[in-house]
Amino acid sequence: MPQLIDFILHIDEHLITIINSFGNWTYLILFVMIFIETGIVIFPFLPGDSLLFAACALAANEAYHLNIWLLFAIFLAAAVLGDTVNYEIGRHLGLAASNSSRFGQLINQEKLGQAEAFFNKHGGKTIAIARFIPLIRTFAPFVSGGSRMNYRKFIHYNLLGGFLWVTMCCVAGFFFGNQPFVKAHFSLVVIGIIAISLVPVLITALRNRKPTAE
Repeated sequence: MPQLIDFILHIDEHLITIINSFGNWTYLILFVMIFIETGIVIFPFLPGDSLLFAACALAANEAYHLNIWLLFAIFLAAAVLGDTVNYEIGRHLGLAASNSSRFGQLINQEKLGQAEAFFNKHGGKTIAIARFIPLIRTFAPFVSGGSRMNYRKFIHYNLLGGFLWVTMCCVAGFFFGNQPFVKAHFSLVVIGIIAISLVPVLITALRNRKPTAE
C-alpha cells in the first residue's frame, strides 16, 4: 500500500520512468492500467483521473514523445471496454457472489454498498456520473450488471461517461499540467483532483444521513 500511495502522489515521476524504460510500449501499459482500474472490480484503488491528467501533461512536453490523440483514443477504449467487462462480470456472477466465496472476500464491501446506494438513487445515470468518482466508478458497472440493467441503456451511459471523463482529464492535463505551479506542486494537485472527485460521495452521504434523535 505505501508503494501504491507513492506511485499515485508522484505519478508524473513514475510515468517518466516508464516512458524512458519502455518507449512506445508505454501506450500499452497505460491502456492496461486504465482497463484494470475500470474493468476489474477487485482493483478499485488504482489511479484513474490522476493517471490521465499526468500522462496528458507529459504529452504536452515534446521531450517525452507522447501523442495526445493516441493517448485519448487509448484511454477512451480502455475506459469503455473496462466498464463493459465489469458489467459482464456483474451480470454473470450476480451481486450475490460478492457476499460469499473467495471472490466476495476480494471485494471492498463498503465501497460496493456505496455504489449500490448511488445506483439506486441515480439509476442508469450512475454509469456516467460514477466515472468522475474514484472507487465508485469501478463498482458501478458491476452493480448495473448484477442488477440486470438493460445493455443498450448501459452502453449509452458507458460511452457518454467515458467520453466526458477522458476528454475532461486529458484537456486539463494537456493545457494545465505543465504550468509552473502545477509542476512544482504536482502531488498537491493530485490530492486536489482526488478530493474534488470525492465531493459527490460526501454530498450524497450527508443527504442520506439520518438525523440523530435528541
